[in-house]
Amino acid sequence: MISGSSAGFGRRFAALIYDSLLLAALLLVYTGIMVAIRGGAITAAGGGPWWFLYRGGEVAIVAAYYVVNWLISGATLGMRAWRLRVVSQTGKRLKLLPALWRCVCGFFAWSPAALGVLWLYADPEHLALHDRLSRTRVVHLAAP
Repeated sequence: MISGSSAGFGRRFAALIYDSLLLAALLLVYTGIMVAIRGGAITAAGGGPWWFLYRGGEVAIVAAYYVVNWLISGATLGMRAWRLRVVSQTGKRLKLLPALWRCVCGFFAWSPAALGVLWLYADPEHLALHDRLSRTRVVHLAAP
């Protein structure tokens, strides 16, 4: 069981920045592979079904990055750097369905100007909206 204080917005945002750098590299490699397979650029105007396959692949890569990391270690690379862990309400490691649901809810919590994440300042338990909806929490681990 993992315990710690609820993580604030600053640490969560810093972890997101770290993760976005790694995801940018992964998506760049993915784009190169897709362009090589297609034999040219993939654009919305001329891509047809390739465009939808490409975009679906991007979403799958981002979702898999978060879900797989949460399942294996409870933290992404950015979260490890800022000593954050995602745990269930009972403090245990996430299972597959809660991790997937957290990923979906997290997209909506971060997308409208991070309002769903800033909700943690109004929540009595300092949980962001996607924490509350997925019955998870992000904890800041104490220094060793």
